[in-house]
Amino acid sequence: MAGFAASPALAWEPTKPVEFVIPAGPGGGADQMARMIQGIISKNNLMKQSLIPVNKSAGAGAEGFLSVKEAKGDPHKIVISLSNLFTTPLATGVPFSYKDMTPVAMLALDQFVLWTNADKPYKTAKEYIDAAKAAGPNKFKMGGTGSKQEDQIITVALEKATGTKFIYVPFKGGGDVAVQLVGNHIDSSVNNPIEAVAQWRAGKLRAQCVFDDTRMPYKEKITPTQSWNDVPTCKEVGVPTDYVMLRGIFMPPGVTQDQVNYYVDLFKKVIATPEWKKFMADGAFNQTFMSGKEFDKWLDANAALHKQLMQEAGFIAK
Repeated sequence: MAGFAASPALAWEPTKPVEFVIPAGPGGGADQMARMIQGIISKNNLMKQSLIPVNKSAGAGAEGFLSVKEAKGDPHKIVISLSNLFTTPLATGVPFSYKDMTPVAMLALDQFVLWTNADKPYKTAKEYIDAAKAAGPNKFKMGGTGSKQEDQIITVALEKATGTKFIYVPFKGGGDVAVQLVGNHIDSSVNNPIEAVAQWRAGKLRAQCVFDDTRMPYKEKITPTQSWNDVPTCKEVGVPTDYVMLRGIFMPPGVTQDQVNYYVDLFKKVIATPEWKKFMADGAFNQTFMSGKEFDKWLDANAALHKQLMQEAGFIAK
């Protein structure tokens, strides 16, 4: 037993496989990120137990969040969250709040880009918005994922900031949205970078502006002429709107600080790997990591922001 005592005992670690809940469907941003994380953990042996991704997308993600809320005190269940953490309870009236779970860490913030079809004459976001304005209300179609979720919230915020009015067309996932825009079935979209990068690279779509207060830092060329860093912020081009989406990890309520610390430490190891860094660059993510009080403060501020945006848009369930 003497040799045993020489290795420092961890305060806590999983004693059986960990269920990794994805409150969204297969193939979307959250699903891609969760499966990427599982691959990194398994390839680099960062956990003794296995991590098992499970999609629970019903009710705009409510199914996944409620399953975590109900697993009180169970440290063998974690969930990847996006901003539907805030929007789903407001839009559906489902009895759930982000405060019903234990925050672990923010892994990154996902960007949104205003995309148009490359064959159209709009060289800038302002030209596109001016054309939408000139056409009059409900003449231009904005495609997005889901109803009363992030894409539609940004559309409403964009309308309020610029005095335009779009017909919002919801699709099942970001992949569908990009295909519809290439086919000219819609006039624009507010997809995440990772969801439209293939069509941008192929010269089918134009990245007009990013909804953030700073440009994306990635300078490697994606198209023959442009990197993510070449895409201006929407503010820079006279379309004053910004919105970033959470990609974070939560645990059920009632877990111990030692158990939370185990996962904070695990995710710090994940984000230090070259595979994660490549995934962040490919998807043009805003690489902000947060845990503890800093993350709690961010969550409170963003819950308030989403409530205000949802109220303004008239999306709150009666």
